[in-house]
Amino acid sequence: MDPRVTDMPLRPSDVAFCPTLTDAGQRMLDFLREHPAAPHFTNQSGPRLLAPEVEALRAFVEDVQSASVGWPVGGRPDWLDDFVAQTCREVPAFRALPTLSGGFEALPTTRRAHLAADIARFVPDSVAIDRLINFRTTGTTGTPLLIASHPVVAARYLAFHLRALQRVGIQPRHRRGQVGVVLLGMQRRCFTYVSVTPLMDESGLAKINLHPDDWRHPDDRSTYLDALDPEVIAGDPLSFGELLTLPLQCRPRALLSVGMTLSAGLRATLEQRFGCPVLDLYSMNEAGPIAVFDERLGGHLLLQPRLYVEILDAHGQPVPDGERGEITLTGGFNFCLPLLRYRTGDHAALVQTAEGPVLKGLMGRAPVRFRTTDGAWVNNIDVTHAMAPWPLTQYALHQHADGSLRLRLPTAALHHGPALTTALTQLLGEWPVTLAPLQAEDKVLQYTSDMEA
Repeated sequence: MDPRVTDMPLRPSDVAFCPTLTDAGQRMLDFLREHPAAPHFTNQSGPRLLAPEVEALRAFVEDVQSASVGWPVGGRPDWLDDFVAQTCREVPAFRALPTLSGGFEALPTTRRAHLAADIARFVPDSVAIDRLINFRTTGTTGTPLLIASHPVVAARYLAFHLRALQRVGIQPRHRRGQVGVVLLGMQRRCFTYVSVTPLMDESGLAKINLHPDDWRHPDDRSTYLDALDPEVIAGDPLSFGELLTLPLQCRPRALLSVGMTLSAGLRATLEQRFGCPVLDLYSMNEAGPIAVFDERLGGHLLLQPRLYVEILDAHGQPVPDGERGEITLTGGFNFCLPLLRYRTGDHAALVQTAEGPVLKGLMGRAPVRFRTTDGAWVNNIDVTHAMAPWPLTQYALHQHADGSLRLRLPTAALHHGPALTTALTQLLGEWPVTLAPLQAEDKVLQYTSDMEA
């Protein structure tokens, strides 16, 4: 960006998304949108933070950086009882629960299907609705879900990303006039936008889709990323795989992989190509960034000071220390959706280390690609988009080695089968599609395939 540019009028549409926007922030937004190689942006978004909230978030970030994470061996965090009592008072879904006299482990667990059935019942009565925001998850492996959130909650993600970066000796420096973060997608349909980060003195942020259809020319992807020269690039294994095909000259200081399992091989390839740390974050929309992989510790180190993790067996009972089970969460930083014994559907063992609790052998969400009849590969998120018009609470799609598909649906949704078959055929080609009832009440492995990429 040219520092000689003088002040310019703020665009009301940008101020609506960035209430604290300055002329420097406006110049950044215009630069991101109007660069000759810029993609076609599909949406407009922004932090929506008010000035007092920005100041409060600075203190939150500092607290997270210095806080310890963990609890005594065989014990629980000192904040847990007060959190549970407040949650049971304020959250309609939990108000009818028995008191804590029976002990924490006597409380019932919750699941993704409970949230999907009526998310409003899980929002505390004390939360003012005038600033609430919501977004839908893509349902990579489970029930598509509407999440209750708030601009402050969305901004808090930065604190945990900074804590993870701090572990590898990186303190982001990009501020005004520089691009701090680029978020990558690799989908046929993707929510893309530009914004600024108030907590980083309005450094630029761009969410872009690397799919060639979003660009005037495929070569523009490299040109645009080199022009932005972002300090941090965040994405998932699918988008990073595409990033490796681009002849980039820019060198980010770190890559953040979120949302899907990152293989050791891909991590090593990315580190060699870009010459920077690649952080594998265990994160989910319901809880935000939960843990970051640390090779020295042999697992994912927890990041949140006010998130308690249990490991439960199939019957909801705690397993002995160090044994595998289902990751179950209580607490979190989203005051619009406090979690109480929330079963994630992911599995690991939890071990205590001198640096905090570590999830070992994490089996999270792995990316799945489906083969089309013409030999191309389609991201599982594109399958989610193709099936989005129908009111499905759950489904599971499997591709057999011969390319044929098996779609399992709840019994009440089987009548949508012919229309869904048509949608899959339009996306993947004329593979045979078999419909079957889905015999599951909770989170399922939504996408699976026998085909090798």
